[in-house]
Amino acid sequence: MVELPFTRDQFFQVFADYNAACWPAVVVAYAAAAAIVVMVGRPGPRTGRFVAAILAGMWIWVGIVYHGLFFSRINTAAYIFAGAFVLQGALFAAYALGRNRLRFEQPGRLRRVAGWLMIAYAMVAYPVIGLLAGETWPALPLFGVTPCPLLIFTFGLMLLAGGVRWWLWIVPLVWSVIGGSAALLLAVPQDWALLGSALLVLAIAARDRVAAGAGGAT
Repeated sequence: MVELPFTRDQFFQVFADYNAACWPAVVVAYAAAAAIVVMVGRPGPRTGRFVAAILAGMWIWVGIVYHGLFFSRINTAAYIFAGAFVLQGALFAAYALGRNRLRFEQPGRLRRVAGWLMIAYAMVAYPVIGLLAGETWPALPLFGVTPCPLLIFTFGLMLLAGGVRWWLWIVPLVWSVIGGSAALLLAVPQDWALLGSALLVLAIAARDRVAAGAGGAT
């Protein structure tokens, strides 16, 4: 059986220390996410750049502060995770500043439903499931400032967006395996959705690819 280099108690103590030190960062994260939801619901010409900029800030924050400064205390692999999250943030920053941009046009029904469900899960259901599982403040993983709900939120937005290049999916998909596996080993029920959301994203991508191929053939 695979063993992690830290215990479940140590894992949640990191969240306790992190949340206590960084409050009220989660309030800022929720405010930014709410602004994203409003803008994506009624997209304008600058919506893609705004969303990419906010995601860049969130991924870089989680990489440097959560992984680099806190999670690294119990797991040296956190420095690698920090680098990966900062890289993902830099890729989103490139979308915010460069020619490529996220386009929040009307997606297909499956993408629309799956995307909004993931966003709602990350922002609302995720902390509620944690509370129902017996987790308490401050040792509670929170949206926007910890890796796993941020990942699910990002998946949701990327499903709703057009113009998402393949390389923007790499780090999120890899983290879904790492974080999802750890969630199973540590019995963190709200994080079990990581693997499910990644499989759904891949299934939708495969479906779209097949549909595009069929359209090209006709």
